[in-house]
Amino acid sequence: MNELLQPVTVGDLTLPNRLVMAPMTRSRARGGLVHELTAEYYGQRAGAGLIITEGTQPCVIGQGYIDTPGLHAPEQAAAWRRVTGEVHRGGGRVFVQLMHSGRIGHPVLYPGGELPVAPSPIPSGERLYTPEGLLDHPTPREMTMPDIARAVEDFATAARYALSAGFDGVELHGASGYLIHQFLSDHTNRRADAYGGSAAGRVRFAVEVAQAVADAIGGARTGIRISPGITYNGMDESDPETLYAELARALAPLGLAYLHVSENDTRAITKLLRAEWPGTLILNPHPRGDDSPARAEEGAEAVRSGLADAIAFGRLWLANPDLPARIAAGGPYAEADPATFYGGDHRGYTDYPALAEGASR
Repeated sequence: MNELLQPVTVGDLTLPNRLVMAPMTRSRARGGLVHELTAEYYGQRAGAGLIITEGTQPCVIGQGYIDTPGLHAPEQAAAWRRVTGEVHRGGGRVFVQLMHSGRIGHPVLYPGGELPVAPSPIPSGERLYTPEGLLDHPTPREMTMPDIARAVEDFATAARYALSAGFDGVELHGASGYLIHQFLSDHTNRRADAYGGSAAGRVRFAVEVAQAVADAIGGARTGIRISPGITYNGMDESDPETLYAELARALAPLGLAYLHVSENDTRAITKLLRAEWPGTLILNPHPRGDDSPARAEEGAEAVRSGLADAIAFGRLWLANPDLPARIAAGGPYAEADPATFYGGDHRGYTDYPALAEGASR
């Protein structure tokens, strides 16, 4: 698996290895602010070729879950600066993932009690977890043209805050049923204007957001994540091959740092995107069970075959903060505790030991 430990160029960065830490929500940002424990968590994983943070809302109405961080105010940028400083002190590189949740939101999350917004007024059918119990997502408000323009600018403004906070770049969350993905899917986007209809219309919002962010901070500092065929958050797509080929062609001229593909038993679409995409492709391979060595080997094979330039793992990073060292040594791999994935304190967050530390214990 030495392929995963070789350097690779992503945008204007040279990464020391091809192991990317995928974005993972941890729900520990009370009041939308990250804290010293967050800095420790990401700093422990600075050996990654690239860290992509948990989803971070670019505006108030972009929040979709409790205790997720924001990046739309000076105090939020100042809090994130502690995180980027810790990662950089460890020799790492870090992009923040900007995630507008769209219809995956709820009035209880917003100070004014507004409805969440979406391309069309179609509810997700999902629920929001709160300390008071589960709440049904409401029918979202359909976005007007001014709403769309404001959302595009919110992404660009958050990207500017990201650079002021010391991030090396940003990843746009165009996957998993959130706002950008909602515009892409013909199930959630029933618009009859320039932002709906054909695949060319449905990719327009994603491309405008990517263009605005690239204009604000540079294409080499801008990546985007997609998840063709995923059904998470009530999503459905009738034409993923046509849709994502159209999106890749529309994004290609922007000179983005990377395209991050999260698979969902969609290897054929990944191969199609590899043929269409001229730049760096980061692959989050579809899990083939929970066997860590098998997952790492699957990633190495994707690099060997030219399908991907770097491999993003999620859960493997939770319990293995020194994942590159473990892959180099051929393991062992620790297992993460699902009970501590979301919320809580240091337990299941910063208390997983590195190999040497674990041996001393």
